[in-house]
Amino acid sequence: MTPADLNKAISANKLPSLLFLYGEEAFLLEQSLKHLLNTAVDPATRDFNLLVLSGKDADPTLVMDTARTFPAFAERRVVVIKQAQDLSAGTLDALVPYIQEPAAECCLVFCANRIDKRKKFFQSFKKTGELIEFKPLFANKIPAFVRDQARQFGKQFSEDGLSLFCKRVGTYLTEIHGELLKLASYLGDKPVIDVDDVAAVVCDTRVDSIFDLTDVVGARKLPQALTLSERLQLEGEAPLKILAMLTRHFRQLWKTRSLLEQGASQQDVAKAVRINPYFVERIMRQSRQFDMATYPKAFELFLQMDLAMKSSGAHPQALLQKLLTDLVYLS
Repeated sequence: MTPADLNKAISANKLPSLLFLYGEEAFLLEQSLKHLLNTAVDPATRDFNLLVLSGKDADPTLVMDTARTFPAFAERRVVVIKQAQDLSAGTLDALVPYIQEPAAECCLVFCANRIDKRKKFFQSFKKTGELIEFKPLFANKIPAFVRDQARQFGKQFSEDGLSLFCKRVGTYLTEIHGELLKLASYLGDKPVIDVDDVAAVVCDTRVDSIFDLTDVVGARKLPQALTLSERLQLEGEAPLKILAMLTRHFRQLWKTRSLLEQGASQQDVAKAVRINPYFVERIMRQSRQFDMATYPKAFELFLQMDLAMKSSGAHPQALLQKLLTDLVYLS
């Protein structure tokens, strides 16, 4: 069952007795869980028919006894175990008998960011329940997601407005939702989100700064690199966070350069590197500023700097300046 199949089943009130929702995309998972609870549990009887537990605290006896208890004044009881990745091996084993014979009057829902399908629990679960993975959206799916979310706020984007919004927010769905909430509040009754609205509300200083920082490093412009680094710190980014941003960005550049060496197209790069299509041309251009032999050396510097920032007594800002100097003169 896919997330789309699950949402159809929820809307049709045809819920399986066992559901395991998991994956990296927490926003979509939470949206589906919210849809399930709003549809399957009557607010008037929610206190009687809904139990929500966390994986760390879940007692298997309580879970099974609750699931087997006939619902009160309703056709279904729902039991939800969040952070199910924290369930102990003993708890999972204790739940197997219930998993093998679930109660028809209960929907038992597990939510986790990851699972290990090799475990006995999941081998049993696959036979009687539905495992549903929530994967991060590819960059080319983000515009459609943004339009759909905007409609839920009663808004729609102009083409230019959508283009700028997608460029600024990236692919983190929770952040996208938050920025749309701010836009909706800013617009009031205005139905169309235009480019000026996006420019006024949605900030992109961090994203632009890291791109600009990589640009000047690649162009061997040390004074500008140091100035941009200071600007990021003034905006609240710690040196260790800037190091992480640089490392992630150089990882994208390295992968992009490798793909280009293999003759990959712009579309192939966007899909493989999983970056917003609005950034792909800039990523491709920046990746060519560094030779393939340079990337391993850069990551040696990143590793050395990470260890130094976490363990030495040196000042983090001074270490970051040294890193940028070494990157600029790397050959």
